Amino acid sequence: MEELIARGAEADLVLRDWNGLMVIVKTRKPKKYRHPELDYRLRKTRTNHESSIICKAKESGVPTPLLYQVDNENAVIVMEYVEGTKIRDLVDCLTDEERMSLFVQIGRHAGQLHRAGIIHGDLTTSNIIKSGDRVVFIDFGLSEVSYEVEKRGVDLNLMNRMLTSTHYAYQEQLLDAFMTGYRETMGNDAEEALDRMDEVAKRGRYIEKN
Repeated sequence: MEELIARGAEADLVLRDWNGLMVIVKTRKPKKYRHPELDYRLRKTRTNHESSIICKAKESGVPTPLLYQVDNENAVIVMEYVEGTKIRDLVDCLTDEERMSLFVQIGRHAGQLHRAGIIHGDLTTSNIIKSGDRVVFIDFGLSEVSYEVEKRGVDLNLMNRMLTSTHYAYQEQLLDAFMTGYRETMGNDAEEALDRMDEVAKRGRYIEKN
């Protein structure tokens, strides 16, 4: 059994039976427009980087897919297929209390990532899955290691923009809950990052108006 579940600009995601397990196989395909040697190095480096970030995130206490195999030479990662529902598709199905509790938890995990120096790079409700009692963060393809306040602010602004555009009916309560959880794990460093989130959002509105 094999099913293509996503085809991105950088990689394909295939759901596959692998040694009796249902897994996601992420493959960075060669790009013909790049020099072969450069293409090989980029795909190898990015595969290694992503797998390292996932391990670092798990070590920080954030649930992520289990890694079963990393093949740098062929730019392939075999990882756990996380069964559940993306937060993006779950928000409207919850009670106010459930939504608040969920986003406090999401905020805590976002804080754990930032405390560990991990910038997710695509921190949205499309990249978080509710799987039983777990809230699992996925898709670390754009992630990087950094402790810069600016990058933390950009990361947080991505979540805020998602709440505003997709979950606008609950945006204020969900952002408040997210910030509560974020403050719990980030401690004294939280306010600087949250203030930068507001600055980044204002810059975006200024650019749109002009």
